[in-house]
Amino acid sequence: MREIILDTETTGLDPNKGDRLVEIGCVEIVNQIPSGQTYHVYINPERDMPMEAFNVHGLSSEFLSDKPVFTAVVDDFLAFISNARLVIHNAEFDMRFINAELKRAGRETIGMENVVDTLAIARRKHPGAPNNLDALCQRYRIDNSRRTKHGALMDAEILAEVYAELSGGRQAALGLSSNVVAMRQEAGKSRVKTRPTPLPPRVTDEELAAHRTFVATLGEQSIWAQYSKEKTDQ
Repeated sequence: MREIILDTETTGLDPNKGDRLVEIGCVEIVNQIPSGQTYHVYINPERDMPMEAFNVHGLSSEFLSDKPVFTAVVDDFLAFISNARLVIHNAEFDMRFINAELKRAGRETIGMENVVDTLAIARRKHPGAPNNLDALCQRYRIDNSRRTKHGALMDAEILAEVYAELSGGRQAALGLSSNVVAMRQEAGKSRVKTRPTPLPPRVTDEELAAHRTFVATLGEQSIWAQYSKEKTDQ
């Protein structure tokens, strides 16, 4: 299954109050394994950068002034995500901004039915615990030391690892194909050795006699009686 891990950076918290996208980062995964394909773009928001937002991601108005506007990159963005399912941490936030930009560009918005929210998954798995990206990295021992500031592509790469842990994808990725499993099982048979001298029995003759006496009291329809008959017939 092809999925796109997606993260954004913005000028603020509410697109309905004029806040805009300034960065999109995407990582393609296939069957929960990164394919190596990514999409990353900085976007000119066509407005100023509030200090609160700058302190989060470090993207200044000067840095973004020569970057393309969203309408200039929308075709490439939509082509990359194509019909893949989107995987986003706190998806409602990012999708409000994505859809606001798509609507402004005259494009069809993306429904939440095609989005997986890893924050919702984490809350179900770890109720009452912190479930932000840093907390999940600590819980799953994922190295996020390079995350000194928020960055869309970096956070998408980290989220891909978190998503694998949340969904058991790391173990699935390590799973072998049925053919490989069969080959290893066959190879394992050749390593099984027979003892040159069988181990002595651990049950005495007296214990065996006592067991047979007990089984006889259970009747001919008992499981033990049926098992003994099958062993005798073999």
